[in-house]
Parts: sequence; C-alpha cells; structure tokens
Amino acid sequence: MKRNLLLFATLFFAINTYAQHLNNPGSNHGNKFEQLGTIISDPNSYRSASGAPGPAYWQQRADYEINATLDEKNLRLTGSETITYYNNSPDPLSYLWVQLDENEHKATSDNKLTETSKMSDQMDYQSLSGIIGEANDLGVKIIKVTDEKGTPLPYTINNTMMRIDLPATLQPKGKYKLNITWDYKISNRMTVGGRGGYEYFAEDDNYLFTITQWFPRMAVYSDVQGWQNKQFEGRGEFALVFGNYKVNMTVPADHVVGATGECQNYAQVLNSGSLKRWNAAQTATSPVEIVNLEEVKSAMTKKSTAKKTWTYTAENVRDFAWVSSRRLVWDAMATHINGKKIMAMSYYGPEAYPLYNKYSTKVIAHTLKVYSKHTIPYPYPVAISVEAANGMEYPMICFNYGRAEKDGTYTEAIKYGMIGVIIHEVGHNFFPMIVNSDERQWSWMDEGLNTFCQYMAEQEWDNNYPSQRGPAHKIVDYMKMPKDQLEPIMTNSENIINFGANAYAKPATALNILRETVMGRELFDYAFKEYAKRWAFKHPTPADLFRTMEDASAVDLDWFWRGWFFGTDPVDIALNDVRYYRMNSMKQAEENKVDKKTFEKNNDNISRGRNRSEGVKFAVEQDTTLQDFYNKFNRFEVSKTADEQFQKYYTSLSPNEKKLYERKKNFYELDFSNEGGLVMPIIIEWTFTDGTKEVDRIPAYIWRKDENKVTKVFAKDKEVVAVQLDPYRETADINENNNSWPRKAKPSRFELFKQQQSPRGASAGPNPMQQSRQN
Repeated sequence: MKRNLLLFATLFFAINTYAQHLNNPGSNHGNKFEQLGTIISDPNSYRSASGAPGPAYWQQRADYEINATLDEKNLRLTGSETITYYNNSPDPLSYLWVQLDENEHKATSDNKLTETSKMSDQMDYQSLSGIIGEANDLGVKIIKVTDEKGTPLPYTINNTMMRIDLPATLQPKGKYKLNITWDYKISNRMTVGGRGGYEYFAEDDNYLFTITQWFPRMAVYSDVQGWQNKQFEGRGEFALVFGNYKVNMTVPADHVVGATGECQNYAQVLNSGSLKRWNAAQTATSPVEIVNLEEVKSAMTKKSTAKKTWTYTAENVRDFAWVSSRRLVWDAMATHINGKKIMAMSYYGPEAYPLYNKYSTKVIAHTLKVYSKHTIPYPYPVAISVEAANGMEYPMICFNYGRAEKDGTYTEAIKYGMIGVIIHEVGHNFFPMIVNSDERQWSWMDEGLNTFCQYMAEQEWDNNYPSQRGPAHKIVDYMKMPKDQLEPIMTNSENIINFGANAYAKPATALNILRETVMGRELFDYAFKEYAKRWAFKHPTPADLFRTMEDASAVDLDWFWRGWFFGTDPVDIALNDVRYYRMNSMKQAEENKVDKKTFEKNNDNISRGRNRSEGVKFAVEQDTTLQDFYNKFNRFEVSKTADEQFQKYYTSLSPNEKKLYERKKNFYELDFSNEGGLVMPIIIEWTFTDGTKEVDRIPAYIWRKDENKVTKVFAKDKEVVAVQLDPYRETADINENNNSWPRKAKPSRFELFKQQQSPRGASAGPNPMQQSRQN
C-alpha cells in the first residue's frame, strides 16, 4: 500500500529473523557477522548505497506567517497563520496533513485512553484526573481553514492530526497557500504534563509561559513513508518540515519574549536601558544582563495592562517556540564559531538566578563549540536557554531546569544536572533541528545521537564531570535486565518500556564504544562528521547513518548494528582458562629443575606430609632389603653427555630457528566464551612478574567462525602473573566476575548502623554549600 508499510514490515520481519538466527540456523557461526541485507531498506535514487542523499533526493518545504495573542488573564492563546506549502515531491497531492499537538491534552485523546493506570495508597491530581477523564476544555479549537482568497476548505480532525482536502490536486513542483485560525486554553504543564503551557508562581502571582507545539504545523511527506501522520501520543516527538517563519506575538507590555530566530523590533519593545545593554552584548565576552534581577522584581509587582507585539523571523527552521513572562532575567553574550557571531542568551526567574547567571550562557557557548567541532558549524544566529523546570528543545531555543534553594545554595547534583540538561537541549539544535530525523518513529536518532554528543561536551567541560550516560559501564544494569523487559534500540518510540535507557543511554553508549573501542577516534570522528554534513537540513533514516559510518571509514560495522541496535543480547565475555607454555630449552640442567618442581608437586599430598611429620616408620626403611635401583635413582641428575646433546640440537637449527629460540617467549593459551551473546572486541590486560602491564586489543571478528567460544595463543617476553579482560570497562560487560585469571573476589562494603525511623517523605542527600554557610 504505502512505502512506509513495506519498510516497517521489512524491519519487523528482519528483527524477528535476526532473533532466530535464520542466516545459518542451528550453527555457531554465520549469523552475527552477516551483512544487514533486508534488515534495512534498499538504496535507490533518493538515498544512495553510500548513505548519502541520492541524485533524486527531495523534501517538502513550508513557510509560515503567524500572528498570536497571549491572553494572560484567561490563559488562552489565539492565533492565525498563513502557510505556503511547496510540493517538491514527484507525487501529486490531493490533501495535506497538519499536526494539532495540543489535542494530546484533551481528556478523550488516544494517549489518555491507551495509557495504563493503577491505584496506590497515595494518588496525585494528575493521576486521578487522568483516570476520571473529566472534560478539561483543552486542545486546539479550529475556527476556520481557508485558501488564500478566504474560501473555506473542508477538513477532518482525527485526534492530533487534521486532513485538509484540496480543491484541486497539488502537482509536483507546485505550491499552495492556506490560512488557519485557531485558539486554545493554555494548560498547566506542572499538573497536566506535556512540554508547553504555563507555570504559576503563587508567591508573586505571576506566570511563566512556554509556548510550544502551539500552532497547526505541516506533517512530513517524504520518500520513505509518504505522509508521516502517526498520532502524537506524547512520547514519540516530531517529524517536521523546514521553512521560513515570520511570527508576531502580542503579549502584556511588561513581558519579556524570547523565541526561535531573531527579533526584528527590539527598538520598539525594549526600554532605552535594555536596548543599550543589548547593543553592548554584541561584543561582550561574558554575559551582559539585558534585563536585570532588580528590573524583574519590580515588574513582578507592577503588572501592566498594556500590550506589546514582538516580531521574530527565522530562516530554514523546522519549528518555532517562544517564552513569555514578566519574571525573566535575560542575559546575552557573543560567541564565535568559525568566524561567525552567534548570540548565546539565557532567560531565567529569580529562583534560578544563582545557577543560571553563573553558568547557563557560558554552557551554551561551550556546547555550540564542541558540537560544531564534531558535526557542522552551528548555522543559526542565536541559541537560547530558558529555565522552566523541565527539558525540551526547539530551533534556537530550549527549556531546562536548575533552581537554587531559598538561601541561594544548591547541591552538586543540581549543578551538574543543570549543566547536563542545558548541553543536551542546546545540543538538540544539531540533532534533530538541523540533522532532521523522524522522532515520531525513531527516538534514538534524535535522543541517542544527541546524548552521545552531550557526553563528549560534558567531558570537555570538566575532566571530572560525572556523566551518567555515555561510559560503557553505566549501561550494564539496563542490559542485564530480563529479556521480556527489553526491546531493541530499533523500536518505535511509543513501544519502548524503559525509554531513558533505550532511546538515550544505550545508543549513546554504543556510539561511544564505536568511537573509543571499535573504530578509534580518527575514523569515527571523520565518519560521524560526514553524516552530519550529508544530512544537515535533510531527513535521514537509520540506514543513512549506518551506511555513512561504514562508507566513510572502511570499517564493516554490520555486526555492530545487528547486535547493539537490532538485538537485546548483552555483552558478557568470559575468560574460562589460561594455559602456560614455554619452549623446551633442551638444556638438561634447566629443564630438570622445572621438571623436579612439577614432579614433587604432583606426587605430594596431605597424607604423605602428615606421615612424615608424625615420624611414621616406613617399611622400606625398616627393611632395607626391599630397596632396589629405583629407590636410589635420581631421575633429575644431569647426564655427563648433556652439553654434547644440547650442542648437537642447537647446531641443527636454522638461523631463523636459532633467532626464535633465543627470544625465549612465554606462550599463553586463553579460552574465551561469549556468555552474553553480543559479540565484541576482546581487550586483555596482562600483568607480569615484574609488575608491569600490557594491553592487547583483539577485534570482534575473532568470533566470526565460532560466535560462542574461541581460543587464542599469545606470546609474551615476560612471565605473566594475572590476566584481566576489559580493564577499562569499555565494552559494557555485564559480569566482571568471569573476566580475570586468577579469579578475583569483588570487594564490597557494609556498615554497622543503629536503626532509626525517618519522617515519611523526608528528602535525602546533603547540600554541602548550605552546610558550609551554617558552620
């Protein structure tokens, strides 16, 4: 029927065949290292086998002109928009699909009906209201849909999607202009949930409005699936079209507005002091407060009844979002990427001032520099971080958390959590705002790639940064879970159980392992950068990423994609046995010493020892006639002809054999087993008798002829006393107890404590900054 049905059916079939090892059923090889084949879609004129856009690649475009009015008193937003839609596809279109994401908040929306629920001893408002399903007056109310001349157009709303039927078929290379007028009640995102809405501050009777997914937006029509009109259930995020925007936002006159793009009328909406500071920020190397804390506190008590209209424009973006409130400090500074000036800016309330004033804008600048180094230079003129007690991303603007205590102190966890979320959400400008993957289908292409880049930016911020996603050992607890609680990374967004681990942490970890362990930084960085360059401002699929990484590096990674992205097997490589060999020196004196130790060890036992210590009178000692030649025979005595025998042996060796003999290598034969199922490189750390160490790295291809067990011999100059697998914990091995020889006891600690009862609901965790002020 549709191309997407064929693709998804192929993926579903392939995942199942992979799980059953149908490439070579019942065998110990020929499965994990086979090429992906039909697991990914075939290349074509739109998407090449190299992973690059094909010669016939196309994508749609939608330009918007929007007028919006924020009614703070009644908590409503009204808007009207003109959309110019460009059909760059080879297909004639008889209708258009438009997204109405605010409908997710309606009590009757599909995501409410299909969400499971349970009762507990304590129930909050959000849980109970969801169970009751009371009418909430939320969701988009479409007032009218017309063509550019004002003629009504027929439309049908199906939950979060609206189909607009065209009066005539929109032909390839044609464009169509339509108008939509709508309004909706703004939801309390702190109780209803969701990404946009308002937060109410009772202590000063003010609101913070984060206006997101707020206007009817064009759905994507692509070569991969036709219309991406899968319903918005709340988790699987967005598939969106690039275009140009002009947006007029009318708000209370004392509000500060930050938005996607650049403001066109600061001279009209800012007072003289703020405008002067804005101009100073253009060349500042540290943040300048355009609106300062004292001005904010004053505005919070003097609420204006007048209105102002802020006008923003943005080019080649896939979405538009904004923030509006009178309780926002606003700071800004210029940063430069490849010689281009970008304004890094932050908006935050008084409760976030101790953290955001110190860190936010500088973290933005750091993020842009690190991401630009690993992908493409940041192309937009602005990057904004807004403190809004949550985390969500849009082009050039994102919403984050990070509030201090009343006394201005904060915990280390809040500090690093805030820095991490700012890096993450600002980083989303690259994935998926520029490299525009389909989040509705593949969350990991957005969240996973971005979390990987976030990890690199965190580590370049502070060498001691406590990153929670990225290091291989951090994903172990997830990968060792029962299989019925896991699903492959290549799973639709709405079908994932442990979303954070599956869509964020596991793909980020996989990419970090690719970079540090499988490919190496040089090959990985080049290929990853190539992917970003190829698909900037385009719509990539997983196959495009997989193919590009291989195409640009000459590293066959199909085994890696199979295991990490299409499977749920964990890594567990066991070191089962170590056998030591050395070359016979053929020198009788040397060999007899070794043989004597071995003979005595093998022939001694506890009974013999105790008999000797107890002074047992042995029969052959009491009656010497029982003794013969062998009682006095010294089997380890060096013969008189030993030197002659050695010289005869040595002179018989060829020059190459003599050279090998003189090296006196120690040989160690190691047995490994793949207990987890996920093939990976084998990393071995050797510890020698002199205390020195050495690491060998064996590529994963050692498993290609036997995916379950392998044996390999290693030649070492020095004698080995210990062997350790994965010494730097870089493969996500779920069981480190079978990684060493000799086996090591894993140390743990326990504490003797006096049991005591804590008040119910008491919070845990120290605030050393606060405690230091009390001392």
